[in-house]
Order: sequence, then structure tokens, then C-alpha cells
Amino acid sequence: MSLPKATLVRNHFEAKAFTYYDTKRNDALNLQLGHLDGLYHHHFAVGDYDRSVLELSGSEQQSAISREIHRLETRQVDSVVTALAQLGAHSRILDAGSGRGGTAFLLHHVLGCRVDGVNFSAYQNQFARDQAQHRGVAEMVRFHDLNMTDTHFSAESFDAVVTNETTMYVELGEAFSEFARVLKPGGRYVLLTWCVDDALAHEQSVETKIDAHYHCRTHSRHGYLRSLLDAGFVPYQVDDLTQAAIPYWELRSRYDLATGIEQAYLDGYRSGRINYIRIVSRKKG
Repeated sequence: MSLPKATLVRNHFEAKAFTYYDTKRNDALNLQLGHLDGLYHHHFAVGDYDRSVLELSGSEQQSAISREIHRLETRQVDSVVTALAQLGAHSRILDAGSGRGGTAFLLHHVLGCRVDGVNFSAYQNQFARDQAQHRGVAEMVRFHDLNMTDTHFSAESFDAVVTNETTMYVELGEAFSEFARVLKPGGRYVLLTWCVDDALAHEQSVETKIDAHYHCRTHSRHGYLRSLLDAGFVPYQVDDLTQAAIPYWELRSRYDLATGIEQAYLDGYRSGRINYIRIVSRKKG
């Protein structure tokens, strides 16, 4: 495995993230869940799970947990779709940090719009392109080997931008300025992410474990809002989904393919140190 050209990966932090995702080709959890219906996600979830799965045992229980985790992850994308319900087949969405394509395919399926995914992992992009061909949507859902902070798309060419748990891999001001550049005036930006609660910044952190595990940087809630305003966005809806994020991690901790990071998220959400938020913003103009 070699690093891509410098225009895609520009510093040591991005190189570590690239290496993590471009070599993560046999990640049992994401692949096994995606094999259930061909939607491969790289995000987590909100909402409660079916408690009856815990009444099962052995392999039957594990199969039920697998299906339930995947259901929750797929439903998580509803939090993006509902914020963009005004869009239709004429619209164009940028999925920044598109992974293996799960969010992009669901956006196209529900809204009928054109979706462009950007990602600096050539492996993940090719995986997603193959899925697009298999689904017969390759003309409408495309994946590009690009850095989300410098996409090279024309200015004001998108109706919406989404980041589904990917902003922990960028410098916020740089990324939000790029999103504002490619958005049409009045265009929407929807982000889902975990973040640090600024009010508890003095307390013992758990984000260092999360950052080390995923080779990322957990930003603060204030940092998101400040950077959006500085980039010319008007955040008009901020949803705290922290409590709704806890059941997913409780269930995942019971899964045979748990990765070991589950307790850090549980500790962070239960203590309030880590928040899970959705912010919907409008570009000024």
C-alpha cells in the first residue's frame, strides 16, 4: 500500500487516517453487517433496539444482534434525509467522507437526487463504485478520489452537503469553508457527529481513547458552531441526540464482533462528556 498523491493526503494526520481506512479491507464488523443487504456503513446509530434479541442465546442471539445493529445504522441516515426533505431528483448532494457508500445510496434512493461522494481512500471508493454498478445507479451516485477539504468541484454546484460522522478527520474551518464554496446560496449543510461538551472540558476525557482507536480528532461542540458561523453558515437546528446514542453502544457491547471501543463511548455519553449531535445549517445568501 502506497500513499496517494500529495493533493489528497497533505500531512501526517491525514496520512494516518488514509492508512487506517485504505488498509481496513477485512473489517469483519462493517463487512458482515453490509453483507445483509448490500449497504455498507461506517457510522454509528441512534434510537433504541429491540430488547427481545437479548432473550435469545448463542448463535441465534448473535445473528439477531447483527441484524439489529445494521437496522439501527441504516435508520440513522433518516436523520440526514429528514433535514433535506425539500430536495428532489433535480438536486445534487455532496457526501463528504463517503466511505463504502451507504449514506450516498440511501440519499439517492429516498430523494432521487444525484449524489457525489468524496473520499481519499481509493479502496473504499472502488468498493462503492462497484456497489453503484451492482445497484444500477452509477450515473447518479458517483465516488471521487478527493480530499473533502479541497474537492475541486465548481463553486455553487451543490444544493446540499452532508457529513455523516466524518468531520473528526478535518480542520473544521478549512472544511466548512470548502463546503460553503461549493454550496449554492441558501444551500443546506447537515452534519452528524460526536463531540466534546465544552462545559465538561475540565473533566477526565474519554475522547483520547476514541481518537487513538479511529485515528481522528474529536472536536468541541462550541468549535462546530463557531466554525460554521465563521464560514458563512446559519445553524438553524441543533439536536442533542446523546441519550438516543447510548442504546446502540449497549447492544454493540454484546456483539461478538465488538471492537473494544464500545465502553469509551458508553462512558462518554453517560457522563455527558461526549455529545452526539445533528446540526442543520443554511449557507447565507
